[in-house]
Amino acid sequence: MPASASHSAQPRNPLHSVTLEAIVRALEAHYGWAELAVRIPVRCFTHEPSVNSSLKFLRKTPWAREKVEGLYLFMLRDAGRKPHAIPAAA
Repeated sequence: MPASASHSAQPRNPLHSVTLEAIVRALEAHYGWAELAVRIPVRCFTHEPSVNSSLKFLRKTPWAREKVEGLYLFMLRDAGRKPHAIPAAA
């Protein structure tokens, strides 16, 4: 599939071409690890959090990845309502 065809296949998907690492880094920059642990109480955010440990866990755990992606989408929508609050990876 040509690059232009794959990009046009999901023109309205805000997660298209955004890596999981970019999502985790943006959430950590916006909320911090402590707030992430409150919003999504999983061990990779509550005990010695790091991007690498979070990526390892989220790649193996689809339900947790869905929660993280949902929070990322919420953060983007919320930033759209507040023009002064721009997320780090947007």
